[in-house]
Formats: sequence, C-alpha cells, structure tokens
Amino acid sequence: MTNPVLEAIYRRRSVRHFTADDVSLDELREIVKAGIWAPSGLNNQPWRFVLIRDRQTRGRLAEQTKYKQVVLAAPALIAVYLDRNTMYDEVKDHQAAGACIENMLLAAEALGLGAVWLGQILKNKEEVRRILALEDHLDLMAVIALGRPAPGERSSQRKPLEEFILKIF
Repeated sequence: MTNPVLEAIYRRRSVRHFTADDVSLDELREIVKAGIWAPSGLNNQPWRFVLIRDRQTRGRLAEQTKYKQVVLAAPALIAVYLDRNTMYDEVKDHQAAGACIENMLLAAEALGLGAVWLGQILKNKEEVRRILALEDHLDLMAVIALGRPAPGERSSQRKPLEEFILKIF
C-alpha cells in the first residue's frame, strides 16, 4: 500500500539522538499547527504550547527528567499543556492531548525531523511550569524533544495484528 499518511505512521520512530543543526521557528509552528488539527470534544481545543530553543532554558528543563541527555541534545522542545479553563471533560480532553501530540510527532516525521515524546518529566511538572513562568491553570501533558536525527538505525517491532483483535463480527 502506498499512502503517505500510513507510510509516515509506520516509518515514525522515537528519536533520542540529534545533530547540532537548528530547528527553525517555522518548522516548530508547522508542527504545532498539525497538533491543533487533532480532534477535541466540542472542538474546545484545550491545548497550549511553549516553544523552546533557548539553550539555557533547555538546560534547566533537562534537570527535571532522568532523560537529561535527550533534552540537552535536542535543539528544540515543545511543551504541551492543557488549559484547565477550557477543559470540559477530564478523560476526553486528555485523549485529545494524546491525539494532538501524535499529530505533532507525525508532522515532525513528515518534515524530516526526529522527535520523542517525553512523559517522565511530568513527575516534576510544577517545577517545569515555574521554569517556563506559566499560570497554574496550565497542566503539562508532555515535552516533545525535536531535532534532525543523528545517523543510525532506528527500528521497532510490533506484535502480530491478530494478538490485538479480540473479535470480528
């Protein structure tokens, strides 16, 4: 099957090693644009973003996760937040955030960038919010580390499809 969307889904991998090349603000904006086109309940679009290219800020954020080396190596980060003031349903809005983040990862792939969804940093989300000088109603969902992928093999495996399908009617 040749379909660019499916090809991007099957090709995308979590990238944790990057070259030193910059990620442009235009590329970051395009990635966020793809994110905001994710579905959300009542089309409330509860997501908010912080684009981070500043080395000092990246260094301070790196101290908030055991994946410090990934954060330090990435030329850009996108912190993804939910705005509690626009949320209407906890579960649906968190699902929407996941869809938004996946759209962003696929957009990075389409732009020839590497990315990884960092969730472990959530254990220090209050400190991350303080570093980024954000208001209390914003709830960190993930930090996406982005850059040009360093050379190397990126492979992954999946269990057979049949292991996931419970029934066919």
